[in-house]
Amino acid sequence: MSATTTHPGPAAAPSPAPSGPAPSRPHDRLRRLAARVGPVLAVYGVLKLAGFTVFMLLLDSAGDFREKHPRFGGGAHPWDVLGSWDGWWYQQIALHGYDPVLEPVPGATGMITLEGNSAAFFPLYPALMRLVSEVTGLGPYGAGMAVSVVCSFVAALGVHAVTARVGGRRAGLVAVGLWAVWPGSGTEWAVYSESLYTALAAWACWAVVTRRWAAAGVLVLAAGLTRPTAVALVAALAVAGLVAVVRRREDWRQPLAAVVIAPLGVAGYLAWVGYRMGDWGGYTKLQEGAWGHTFDWGRHSLDVLTSVPVGHFDYLFAMPMEDVIGVGVVLLVPVLTVLLVRLRPPSVLVVYTVLSYLTVMGTQQYFGNVSRYLLPLFPLFVPLALAMRRLSGPVLAAVLGTAAVASGSYAGYVLFELGVP
Repeated sequence: MSATTTHPGPAAAPSPAPSGPAPSRPHDRLRRLAARVGPVLAVYGVLKLAGFTVFMLLLDSAGDFREKHPRFGGGAHPWDVLGSWDGWWYQQIALHGYDPVLEPVPGATGMITLEGNSAAFFPLYPALMRLVSEVTGLGPYGAGMAVSVVCSFVAALGVHAVTARVGGRRAGLVAVGLWAVWPGSGTEWAVYSESLYTALAAWACWAVVTRRWAAAGVLVLAAGLTRPTAVALVAALAVAGLVAVVRRREDWRQPLAAVVIAPLGVAGYLAWVGYRMGDWGGYTKLQEGAWGHTFDWGRHSLDVLTSVPVGHFDYLFAMPMEDVIGVGVVLLVPVLTVLLVRLRPPSVLVVYTVLSYLTVMGTQQYFGNVSRYLLPLFPLFVPLALAMRRLSGPVLAAVLGTAAVASGSYAGYVLFELGVP
């Protein structure tokens, strides 16, 4: 009996070894991006829209805006007040540019006779207004609102990014909610520069924390073209760079380059104003002569803090309702700062917060405006966010939702209609 021999068939070709992960498709990347930023944008948008709606309803119900001079807060529609006061100046700059000389303000009445000057307002925000207006065909008001609203969402993303590194994603979402309802937040959706400046400051701090020194330097430079208080951000970057080098975590050249770049924005604009006026201290003279703003080492702030609690409103630029809210904010900041320091966050957050606070408190100005001057101090949200993240979803929604509705009054109506934002 012969054995049957079986011959194997042809061998199957071996499967090629995977060379790496399959490239992700564009819609996969978009889905992941939406999962990261969607909740942040939704939390901020819903809370902000709630407060904004209440603000508009209050304006329409009171009808005050119809009786006031259009430049300072009136107009045909309630939303016109969002382009009043500083917003009027930004619109004039976007349309006509600068003329750094003291000029009487037509129709100015009240406690003092103002001599206005557009050069007191830094150039990046009106430049963006002009750009958006040219591209979209919107007028200066519409362009200013578009820039502010978009920047407010960019700021929300920055606040979340920084807070999430310290306390996790849930804390980041709470901090975004606080940004939407904080005293002074009425200027986030107005022809004002607060949203732009906060966006730049938040992302600059994030760049420092993540050691992206070149980006940090450029962002601080841009912030310096937005508000003079960016000097605190410049100093915060310098301290953070020094700390990084001393701890041998960085090659000294990158932090040094950032420190060199950072002050060019604010220094360049101040130098330009001084050159145009023929006086290197020209910007300071404009602020004092046109707006009554001068660095007085805190004398005016102390006057307000000792007067308001006893019911006296006989100091310079007194506005009772705004000033009461301002006193509350001013007293809250040191408490939150101590809680922030106890968390031992990156040094850039602490230095930026403390120096910004001291700069505002050391300046004579409309005291009621401190609620918006301190609005960009987003690191103050971090200790509150870490405490509030322990709340359940429904409780957290109730707390922030109630604050959002109330903000239509304390952060909107009071700021724009009962005071001077």
